[in-house]
Amino acid sequence: MLWQGESVRKVTGGRRRPAQGKRRFEIGLAPADTHIGEDRTKIVRITGGNTKVRSMRAQYANVTKLSNGETKKVKIENVEENGANPNYVRRNLLTKGAIVRTEIGRARIMSRPGQDGIINAVLLE
Repeated sequence: MLWQGESVRKVTGGRRRPAQGKRRFEIGLAPADTHIGEDRTKIVRITGGNTKVRSMRAQYANVTKLSNGETKKVKIENVEENGANPNYVRRNLLTKGAIVRTEIGRARIMSRPGQDGIINAVLLE
């Protein structure tokens, strides 16, 4: 977990004396780390009682072909590139911007699987 409150240090290096300590709502949640595998989702409560669907594992992506606007549900084979972190390629982690190999070709993930619970991608031609 990551505390996302204000730093105790100023930009100059001086110490800031906080008026209050850490609060529960300032703590972030662990990343979803969406892998390739049999579909598995988790529903998470967020601020205001709303919910998010986290995709923990995903096997299929909705891939859109931009030339004609056609969308198909296709199987993801593996992760080929990931600009966020090269280590994610080795671990087969699915994040926004990752380029994956599918049954119909290479596609770039446009959605955020850990936030949306679904994988939408655009076919690279």
